[in-house]
Amino acid sequence: MTETFLRLPAVNERTGFGRSHIYNLIKLGKFPKQINLGPQSVAWLESEVSEWMEQRILESRGGVSPRG
Repeated sequence: MTETFLRLPAVNERTGFGRSHIYNLIKLGKFPKQINLGPQSVAWLESEVSEWMEQRILESRGGVSPRG
């Protein structure tokens, strides 16, 4: 399986959250942790962000998958 890195603007767009809120969720252990790509460069795994989103949907729908 090929993984895709998402940079912060893409994570912001997908979640609707700003930078501070994302980092606060990470600190609380409620969002996937970023991966360091270099001294001043981080990204998130698309699969982990998608899984996190899927879990939020399941929780809000009472455990019913949005895909049927």
